[in-house]
Amino acid sequence: MSTVQEKFNNYSKFIKFIYKYWNSDVFRAASENARNIEAETDSNGETDDYHGPQELVEDLKKMGPTYVKLGQLLSTRPDLLPPNYLQALETLQDDVEKIPYSTVQEIVEEETGQRISKAFESFDTEPLASASIGQVHQATLRSGKMVAVKIQRPGIRKKFLEDLDTLKEMTDFAVKHNDAAKKYAVDEILDEFRFILLNELDYVKEAENLRVLANNLQNFRKIFVPQPVDGYSTSKILTMEFVKGQKITSVSPLSRTENDYSTLVDELVEAYMKQIIIDGFAHADPHPGNIHLTQDGRIALMDLGMVAKFGTEMRDDILKLIIAISKYNGVETANALLQMSEYGKETDVQKFQKEINRLVLEAENKSAGKLKTAPLLIQMNRVAAEHGIKLAVELNIFGKILMQLDQIVAVLAPEYDLQKSIEENVEKMMQKKMLQDLKPENFLSQLIETKKLAEKLPERLNTITERLANNEFEIKIDAIDEKRLTDGFQKVANRISIGLVIAALIIGAALLMRVPTTFVILGYPGLAMIFFLAAALFGIWLILKMILNDEELKSNKRR
Repeated sequence: MSTVQEKFNNYSKFIKFIYKYWNSDVFRAASENARNIEAETDSNGETDDYHGPQELVEDLKKMGPTYVKLGQLLSTRPDLLPPNYLQALETLQDDVEKIPYSTVQEIVEEETGQRISKAFESFDTEPLASASIGQVHQATLRSGKMVAVKIQRPGIRKKFLEDLDTLKEMTDFAVKHNDAAKKYAVDEILDEFRFILLNELDYVKEAENLRVLANNLQNFRKIFVPQPVDGYSTSKILTMEFVKGQKITSVSPLSRTENDYSTLVDELVEAYMKQIIIDGFAHADPHPGNIHLTQDGRIALMDLGMVAKFGTEMRDDILKLIIAISKYNGVETANALLQMSEYGKETDVQKFQKEINRLVLEAENKSAGKLKTAPLLIQMNRVAAEHGIKLAVELNIFGKILMQLDQIVAVLAPEYDLQKSIEENVEKMMQKKMLQDLKPENFLSQLIETKKLAEKLPERLNTITERLANNEFEIKIDAIDEKRLTDGFQKVANRISIGLVIAALIIGAALLMRVPTTFVILGYPGLAMIFFLAAALFGIWLILKMILNDEELKSNKRR
């Protein structure tokens, strides 16, 4: 539990931040749905109140690790922020102090249950990297195996939870009193952020993520996923294989000249398409800092604290979307987006479809090689937000992954056609998915349902036939008003009956005309004339009744 002073500090820090940026591009982008917010800044990206996106990044760093992580999450929401902010937030890394080695030693010994000198042959006192959640040290096991040990910062979980509680109270208030906050469901964004962050704080889950991803990508020889070391990993420390190599961002132009990395990029793109479309389990943060080039020429995927999971239907929808975009089919693209979205009755779906179709046609008219799926997805996301359509979170994550892959490709193989590679891989993935769907185990649930139907069918048929025999069978329809329906049938039946009576009277009168009688009216047989007059009166009454009822029905429809 946080103290009153801590809560006050959290609230005041948050309120100062909101006050500073309330009239800035950050909030106007969401509240006004401005498409060209960035055009309102000057050539240096400056506004009247502050120095643009970069100052926002610096302020988030000052507010602490929770807000740094929140900024990183917001970099995946093109529906909320203009492009210049997204680019700034993508590079957001926290500047934090190193954890003292004495504290590191204490945490490792507490978690492993033995002295650090006994658990490891060597343990570097200087960290390889230091971030908001944890710090990484190089070490050597007693077996001689080199490992990387990630240690969670002491008290970081408590700090995150306090900040999250403050944000929760603020977002709940905002949703109740602000239309923009309600429209963009900031409370749901926070819930998603909380879920992601708490998972990232659990190193046991990260270790499991490493195992799952390595198993899924075992057929990719040029992709390496470092594996956790059993017995040396807990919820607060994670020991894994050491990656000998360098960050992708450190690859020099000379190295690109001497080596052809295009085949390496081919495998990387295929690996990510498989993760998203086939496995439904993907490395969700492949920014250049998390992708390393090993000494033996492989690509290592680092930091599995953040993963994305795509359900079966979502994978199918993403596959349809990519195919529609690659064919420049605006109608199919819009339909695919609507299929994975939420929207109300007031949404102008036709207008949304027209705008998406226009975007796709504009992309088609660009010169060859200019189309990029990720920027197009960002534009579509903005159009959806303007029309009150909430696209699936998974689509934002997919767009972010593609954007980050584009950055990696730009470093390793600047001339590489990522769009063409995505299209080719989609065809492969579609074939694999079809084969996967045809596997016997995928029909197991259908077989179980069929078995249940076969078991229950004789009993149900017997019940139905018995009720039919006893005249007890009833059909209830909730979709219509039964009383109104039966009343309508009754009126029709009455009109038909009256019509038959009128016809009978006319026919009877016609037959009586030939029968001689002393009772005459106007020189005609009297009884025949009575029948004719009765038929005429009934006919006039029926016509008037029908006209009046039809007018009443039309007036009810207008209401």
